[in-house]
Amino acid sequence: MKVQIYQLPIIFGDSSKNETHITQWFEKNMNAEVDVVVLPEMWNNGYDLEHLNEKADNNLGQSFSFIKHLAEKYKVDIVAGSVSNIRNYQIFNTAFSVNKSGQLINEYDKVHLVPMLREHEFLTAGENVAEPFQLSDGTYVTQLICYDLRFPELLRYPARSGAKIAFYVAQWPMSRLQHWHSLLKARAIENNMFVIGTNSTGFDGNTEYAGHSIVINPNGDLVGELNESADILTVDLNLNEVEQQRENIPVFKSIKLDLYK
Repeated sequence: MKVQIYQLPIIFGDSSKNETHITQWFEKNMNAEVDVVVLPEMWNNGYDLEHLNEKADNNLGQSFSFIKHLAEKYKVDIVAGSVSNIRNYQIFNTAFSVNKSGQLINEYDKVHLVPMLREHEFLTAGENVAEPFQLSDGTYVTQLICYDLRFPELLRYPARSGAKIAFYVAQWPMSRLQHWHSLLKARAIENNMFVIGTNSTGFDGNTEYAGHSIVINPNGDLVGELNESADILTVDLNLNEVEQQRENIPVFKSIKLDLYK
């Protein structure tokens, strides 16, 4: 599986410019060999939290239409990061994915809101765990958002339910880059799966984002990583490594869910 990661600078509070930027990257970089493209967290408006009542998408209407067009045009699955999204008069940080036929194949609201960014003052936390879902080739994957990375419990369910790849989409700060590396590596090792961290980059007036989008294999080894600059990372994944690792270190056969508190 060939995966292409878009490490974008997100323009603060301007969904139109962000869509234009993403479109340009697709036009310049896409080719027929790519199976999956991954975008970062909150790519429509960034962390313009105080103005999301006016700027957030409405029930994914604009965001899904935009991503659906790209997926169908380029015949590629898109793990479409996440967007600010109004539903039932509440604002969510909503991750979603679209397959190459233009179908919505996943939707997930960020469960863990970041107290350091006062997310809870502007956003509503999701109430459902991340689910495994199928890409066009039948591979089971899952999609989580940024601060979710600090909660290993959240990935355990989709991992033991057969997900082979965890996509963490983020706007992770430079000040905690060491945590980004360590936590992503831990999630890969403890679940015997590929972990892909897709981050934004640049400075939005408040926060400097770390970049360093990264791919880690089920053994915890580095497959590829970017630096802090805007860039694209393309990797080839051998998904057989997941089954091999789960046979060699059978954590899910050894797990004792009835014992843990």
